[in-house]
This record gives sequence, structure tokens and C-alpha cells, in this order.
Amino acid sequence: MDRFIDGIELVAAIFVGIVAADVFITVLLRYFFSIAIPDSYDFGRLLLGILIFWGIAATSYRGTHITVDLVWANVSPRWRRVIDVFATLVLLFVVTAQTWTLFDKVVTTRADNVQTFDLRIPNWPFYLMAWLGDVSAVLLIVVRTYRLIFRPELMPGGYQIKPVE
Repeated sequence: MDRFIDGIELVAAIFVGIVAADVFITVLLRYFFSIAIPDSYDFGRLLLGILIFWGIAATSYRGTHITVDLVWANVSPRWRRVIDVFATLVLLFVVTAQTWTLFDKVVTTRADNVQTFDLRIPNWPFYLMAWLGDVSAVLLIVVRTYRLIFRPELMPGGYQIKPVE
């Protein structure tokens, strides 16, 4: 399972590099050579969308997204775990609903034959790649929920709480 998790994080990291390279090369060519890459804006926004959804997958499992720990930091370890399980279940519900609606967007984008402006490249494969990131997020949140409830010692950062008996 850890290889699968690492693979998802690797895909997210690759898209960070691709987006950074796209922006850097586009700005460099435009500023120094007055050359514009065809569809660079479209590629940038589509790749950024993919990056966001794969980033959601990577941060959802690790629990490294933005949190408010005012209550969590001031309760016992047992209640911390209860809060973590509840928050993860809410996150699972939200991301599952988001995945469902994004799949509809993939289907309608393909059916409507939406394309990039200059090169006329179909947009739906980019949407599909983003949707796969969202599916990965759901899978990782399920793994996180299972591990929080039944195997807390496997959680990142050494979650040192005994399983509920």
C-alpha cells in the first residue's frame, strides 16, 4: 500500500515540475524572444487543474492540508483520534461528491468536443487525468480512515495512539 501512496505522491510531484517548467519556458520565450508557445495558456490552466487534484490526493492521506488545531491540540490523544476520524470521514464525503461531479465534467467535455484554442487539442484527456487524481484522493482517504481506526501506528508521523478496543 505504501508503494501505491508513494506513486500517487510522485505523480503529483511530476505535475508540479511540468507546471513550473511550462510557466518558466513560456515566460522566458515571451520575455527574451517575443515568442509565444501555441496554447501555452490552455496547457497551463489544464495542467494546473491536474496538479490541484493530484495534490489533493497527496495531502489528503498525509493530513498536511490546511488545518485548524485549536481544539485538537488541547484534548487528550483519544479525542484527537476521534476528531481525526470525523474530519477524515467528512473529507471522504466531500471528495467523493467532487469526484462524482468531475466525472460528469469529463463526459460532457468529451461529448461537447471542447478543444484548445490554437492547436485544437481535445480538453477531455486533461479532465480525465484530473479525475484520476480525484479518484486517487478518494482511495487514499479510505486508506487513511482505515488506518486511523484500525492501524494508527501506520499513519505518517508515527501516530502513537493505541487502537480502540
